[in-house]
Amino acid sequence: MAQSEVLTIRLAPELKDKLDALAQSTRRSKSWLAAEAISFYIEQHLWQIQTIEEAIALADSPEAEWVEGEAVDAWLDTWGTKDEKPAPCT
Repeated sequence: MAQSEVLTIRLAPELKDKLDALAQSTRRSKSWLAAEAISFYIEQHLWQIQTIEEAIALADSPEAEWVEGEAVDAWLDTWGTKDEKPAPCT
């Protein structure tokens, strides 16, 4: 098992009550549930930040392709119609 460290947190009473109930119904410890929730939260946010940073790097690169907003709006206005236009490109 991986080494772990102790972390103390403060919870609103309502949230603590929900955590207590979840721990009891799932037969997991409150610590296990909290660690899982924190791990999930961190992984999601790290993924989001990495994706944003990659998009910014692409936008700043010479390979970036830009399309005017009006062209995108005009294209979207045709979605689902018999006259649907192809996606705009530079």
